[in-house]
Amino acid sequence: MASDRAGGVQSIERAFDLLERMADAGGEVGLSELSASSGLPLPTIHRLMRTLVGCGYVRQQPNRRYALGPRLIRLGESSARLLGTWARPYLAELVEATGETANMALLDGDEVVYIAQVPSRHSMRMFTEVGRRVLPHSTGVGKALLAHVPPEEVRALLARTGMPAATERTIVDPDAFLAELERIRAQGYAVDDNEQEVGVRCLAVTVPDSPTAAAISISGPAGRVTEAAVEKIVPVLQGVARSLSAALTGSGAA
Repeated sequence: MASDRAGGVQSIERAFDLLERMADAGGEVGLSELSASSGLPLPTIHRLMRTLVGCGYVRQQPNRRYALGPRLIRLGESSARLLGTWARPYLAELVEATGETANMALLDGDEVVYIAQVPSRHSMRMFTEVGRRVLPHSTGVGKALLAHVPPEEVRALLARTGMPAATERTIVDPDAFLAELERIRAQGYAVDDNEQEVGVRCLAVTVPDSPTAAAISISGPAGRVTEAAVEKIVPVLQGVARSLSAALTGSGAA
């Protein structure tokens, strides 16, 4: 009986590993690719994939390759809501320390989706609806997230979405955008300087070691989020990101 339980646990671990490898590969793979990347024998992978297909978490394409299934969407939406709930106390800490609206966002496909927000107490404040989706090239959180994506993947994303100008400050050239991402990696934070909305500046950092790539930001009027304010706000942002990371990866999220 103990051996059966151990085998069951191993099968679950392997199944989740295969799902993550499929996500890393863009959501669609063949059995031979999974075998090469995981080191598992083809019969084992075939058995696990049959089970995942039966549960709706994977589907088999007409070309015999396997793709992530629609049932994962419900799990993803639920986990995103829960992640936002966990993040709210940390966003509230950001608001208390900076006075500006705090946000958390994820990269979902080719778009940024906001999953949590705590508003500033100022009468003049920024508001982004939770669940709102925007293109990443014109947002602080989007730039922070894409700074950790390989350049060729960023180019492919920009080719798919285009780079529409939300304002006259929006970066609309792929080469200029990749140079911006290089600066972000060097300085450790991203800035949306009137690029999504005129008169608004945002500062953003990624959450290190987050189970799914996430970024947090503050946003406020450009008259308050000045260059002098950046020097004070960025260390606070980075500290809160580290605290949130510890909560998500350790006992704080258990």
